[in-house]
Amino acid sequence: MSILHVPSDALFPWRDLLRHVGRLAVERAYGDDLEHLTAEDSQNWPGSPGAAESELVRHEQRLGVRLPPSYREFLQVTNGWDEYGIAGGPLLPLTGIGWLRDLDPGLADMWSSPDWKPVSVPDEDYFVYGEEQDTVHLRPEYLPDTLQIGEYDDGTYLLNPHIKTPDGEWEAWYLAPWLAGAERCRSFWDLMNSQLREYVEAP
Repeated sequence: MSILHVPSDALFPWRDLLRHVGRLAVERAYGDDLEHLTAEDSQNWPGSPGAAESELVRHEQRLGVRLPPSYREFLQVTNGWDEYGIAGGPLLPLTGIGWLRDLDPGLADMWSSPDWKPVSVPDEDYFVYGEEQDTVHLRPEYLPDTLQIGEYDDGTYLLNPHIKTPDGEWEAWYLAPWLAGAERCRSFWDLMNSQLREYVEAP
């Protein structure tokens, strides 16, 4: 499979990370039969061809925004991730991503019912990332404006344009019912690394 060249000044080493995920998935698939694992199997690229700059720009124009840097570079390496996913996948190609209010209005409106008035989470509870974060501390008022980029095991991957870092990263969410909220990270890169750690540590 041909792989689109990624500029040498890329900030996020997606190719290395995703190859590592691919090798882990193959090794788990072989289980106790690792001696039958071929070099070709262990080196196969598990992603898709990357998106060209012109394709990225076209979809950014469709969405009316410039995508955050780490997610943009991910798409340049692999336009979607439907074979293994970081924690199981899939992550959508550019043609499938869109605003949650358009793709899943039921989910977007779930926490904005007129019969339920949630209290917005204060900054001291909201801006907590990592192990100290409580997944119930999300702001449902942001949900309709999030960008849906993937789904996995009844959960959904979202990018939140309301919370941005100085270098243009958007807050990234993994929203799932068993979390009673969302795992939130400062960027898509951080979320995928967090998901990978969970994948590696899983029995």
